[in-house]
Amino acid sequence: MSTRWTDPAEMSRRLTRRTRLWAEFIGFFVLAPLAMALLLPPLLMFPMLFLVSAIGLVLLHVTEGFDWPELRYGLRGINWRFVAGFTLVTLAVCLSVMLILRPDGLFALARQNPMRMAMIIVLYPLASALPQELVYRPLFFRRYGALLPGLKPALVLNAALFSLAHLMYWSWTVAVMTFFGGLAFGWSYEARRNFPQAVLLHSIAGWMIFTFGLGIYFYSGNVQRPF
Repeated sequence: MSTRWTDPAEMSRRLTRRTRLWAEFIGFFVLAPLAMALLLPPLLMFPMLFLVSAIGLVLLHVTEGFDWPELRYGLRGINWRFVAGFTLVTLAVCLSVMLILRPDGLFALARQNPMRMAMIIVLYPLASALPQELVYRPLFFRRYGALLPGLKPALVLNAALFSLAHLMYWSWTVAVMTFFGGLAFGWSYEARRNFPQAVLLHSIAGWMIFTFGLGIYFYSGNVQRPF
């Protein structure tokens, strides 16, 4: 009968690494959003968001085993049926929410400032969807994958923390929409191994949100302190 021997120094290194990853994970995905929502004045909110995102990209870059070119994998394997279904559901949800909560604001931005609406259509995928997806999908699942539970619990946790990142808006509408959006984005990346599909879905969601007028809940002027 053989006894498996483990180097105590190696065990210590693994424990230290795991502890450091937990500290990073909690600090980045829990404490940072809470601090931005509860402590920072609105004027500093978005500069801090850009800073936190930049830190996240650096962490992703130094993640062992991660290679940037892998993010393009899946580009030819996008599930267009799922994308179409997601688009129809998102359209129905955005239209319903506006008709129930803010019927006077339906298509407000597109009607009142079509040039800004056009800029959002062009810039949103690169300026907003892509950075968020890099941080909340590859960084989340690749760097901290060893800390996560099984696939389904990990997807729910990912969606919940993605929703928490939008706490600064202090809106149940935003919280619910970002949670279910996060489920779709996370599933596309982690379950389907398709980062381009996750970015595409996020872009479509953003386009729908601003087209139908839900930007009133998601724009910088809506950032507020809860007290």
